[in-house]
Amino acid sequence: MRVTVTGSSGLIGSALVQSLREDGHEVVRLVRQAPSRPDEAQWSPADGCVDKGALEGADAVVHLAGAGVGDRPWTKAYKRKVYDSRVAGTRTLCEAIAAADPRPRVLVCGSAIGYYGDTGGREVDEKSPAGQGFLAALVRDWEAAARPAGEAGVRVVHPRTGVVLSREGGILGRTLPLFRLGLGGRLGDGAQWTSWISLHDQVAALRFLLDHETAGPVNLTAPNPVTNDAYTKALGRVLHRPARLAVPAFALRAALRGFADEGPLVSQRVLPHRLADAGFRFAHEDVESALAAVL
Repeated sequence: MRVTVTGSSGLIGSALVQSLREDGHEVVRLVRQAPSRPDEAQWSPADGCVDKGALEGADAVVHLAGAGVGDRPWTKAYKRKVYDSRVAGTRTLCEAIAAADPRPRVLVCGSAIGYYGDTGGREVDEKSPAGQGFLAALVRDWEAAARPAGEAGVRVVHPRTGVVLSREGGILGRTLPLFRLGLGGRLGDGAQWTSWISLHDQVAALRFLLDHETAGPVNLTAPNPVTNDAYTKALGRVLHRPARLAVPAFALRAALRGFADEGPLVSQRVLPHRLADAGFRFAHEDVESALAAVL
């Protein structure tokens, strides 16, 4: 299979590319800079340009590119960057896919559980409505931007990803040094629900969606979300370190601005019903075993 991937240098993209290549698949990496390797092709989301050779003849496209949601405080300018990198980038790519001849059969187009907003303690799945807030509006527009590909007959899947557990990056990777020193702790009161997935299962689920006739939104989260307090205690046990501290909510809000209430303090209890119904089997269903495997 020939697969074109955007966002291939990120945490998920790099792991996906490695997994595909280990199984003998050909991968073309869409990059913004001038190509420097035979497996690279160029695209410029801001200019609406995509190398047609990267799409014509591809069996599938996996679109993971986008500015990191929690990488910087949410200033007005950075929120615009996050929005444009996803919505404008997806629109550019999907218009190019629609114009390709032949077209890829499937597009796995990155999405996020931010769609559901703050769910409190309420369980939600793919049938649940969109929530409120910047991220919910962003995800609605992000998924809608893929419409040109779907209208052209391409099967489009939106993997709504939760918190990905990896020691190489993401929330776990950034906080791991503190936890190893015994300085880790819960965020706020720790009552907020966290919907997580191991990097291993994230990659396996993306590959599952490439091969199975599923379309539309699919939650990529483990079947057993946990509260932040439970996650913190599990990580402490795995590392054999105390994790009794707490970061006050006001400190997170001061440091992260609006992102605090849609990121570390948001409560999202999301279930992967469509993935399970399609026959996917998780390697890591509970957070402590997932953390032990990751670390």
